[in-house]
Amino acid sequence: MILQSPLSSEPPRDCPLCPRLVALRVECRAEHPDWWNAPVPAFGDPMARIGIIGLAPGKQGANRTGRPFTGDVAGELFFATLKKFGLAQGNYEARVDDGLELRDAIIINSVRCLPPQNKPVPAEVHACRPFLADGVAQLPRARTFVALGEIAHQSAVKVLGGKLPKARFAHGAEHRMPDGRMLIDSYHCSRYNQNTNRLTAEMFEAVFARAVELAGLTSAN
Repeated sequence: MILQSPLSSEPPRDCPLCPRLVALRVECRAEHPDWWNAPVPAFGDPMARIGIIGLAPGKQGANRTGRPFTGDVAGELFFATLKKFGLAQGNYEARVDDGLELRDAIIINSVRCLPPQNKPVPAEVHACRPFLADGVAQLPRARTFVALGEIAHQSAVKVLGGKLPKARFAHGAEHRMPDGRMLIDSYHCSRYNQNTNRLTAEMFEAVFARAVELAGLTSAN
């Protein structure tokens, strides 16, 4: 089961824009033909008031399952935090047919395809940015955004019309964009960041508590 994207503009399944990512996709399809192995679409509520900008699919997570943050360690903290603040309902069971739904939140990755070592190069981030921009443009109610990691932060600032020298990445930093939309930064909830305590559950929750407050959703918790 693959969930339908809530957005009307997504990369094609065989998107040719990034040769390095195409090569890895072909390799993964040969090695794991039952995996998703394609650009991963957005997931969540198209009427969301909070937009979450992620990095890219993980190999064992979204690249395998076809849903952002589904199937790896990052998803456990990610969805538990959203549920705590009323932004998700149902139970996360690390598979796309678990019935989990997002409410007033949507997740869109900066890069839709699996990159080697989970590290897209600047050209790949740039090539995928139009899909992020299209996705953000389709969110009529979203005035608060959360960027997960510095790469996501950079893409989010550019898509939202800000200037990077004036909006430097830092965990918990808040940036007001020219049109009044707000961007909040968080370290990515990757296994590495959790294992090294660069990001704790309390730190991650603090970011979403603030996002909920800014979006006027305080009563959801």
